[in-house]
Amino acid sequence: MYEILIFGGTSEGRELAEYCSEKNIYCIVSVTTSYASELLPKNKFVKIIQGKAESSDMSLFIVRNEIKTVIDATHPYALQATENIKKACLETSTPYIRLKRESSETYGKIFNNLSEMCGYLNLNDKIILNTLGSKELHELTKVNNFRNRIFSRLLPVNNIIGYCESLGFDKNKLILEKPPFSLQQNIMHINMTRAEILITKESGKNGGYPEKVQAVKQCGTEILTLKRPEENGMDLTEIKNILIKTKEK
Repeated sequence: MYEILIFGGTSEGRELAEYCSEKNIYCIVSVTTSYASELLPKNKFVKIIQGKAESSDMSLFIVRNEIKTVIDATHPYALQATENIKKACLETSTPYIRLKRESSETYGKIFNNLSEMCGYLNLNDKIILNTLGSKELHELTKVNNFRNRIFSRLLPVNNIIGYCESLGFDKNKLILEKPPFSLQQNIMHINMTRAEILITKESGKNGGYPEKVQAVKQCGTEILTLKRPEENGMDLTEIKNILIKTKEK
């Protein structure tokens, strides 16, 4: 019955799940957090599974559930997840479709990797508002005086405070809130932290990048952007067309 497997956790993954729900298309949506699960439709057309999985686990799941199409709607920077999904599809000879997020015009300094960004941050002692996410926290410990300089805006997931403290971050410099963030919220967080630099990913319109750019322009704050990895794929409209054609077969 559930021949479509969507790896989501992103706004695009949620939109695809909502589309399947509206069009009565049975699908399974895989997410890694309870927060992502909460946002998905709750009905017979959308089956939700939660948790991280290696490629071997994915392969077994695809075979056991007789999945006919896999849609990778994970975050553009979730390179390991995409690699695991591709490997599982290759092992099971299952069609793989990558959703390519719409990009936004970048602003400010652009960096190819986080190591380059940290090197730049070590050229000064300015206060930083980190919006890169929790996966990049470990690398940010290479920033000089990071405990005093870095405020981090993160999802309020289980154990996040303990994890930050284990790395040496100040728990009083954490902003634990759920996205999406409006222009006004970005401005509020910049002013609240007195941040002189905001660091972010090239997350596109769906990832709230334009609102961050508008906020730093209004606040006179510098913005550093981590360049998005190059990839090929289809946009939301193209994938929705594939889904509806799959149903019609």
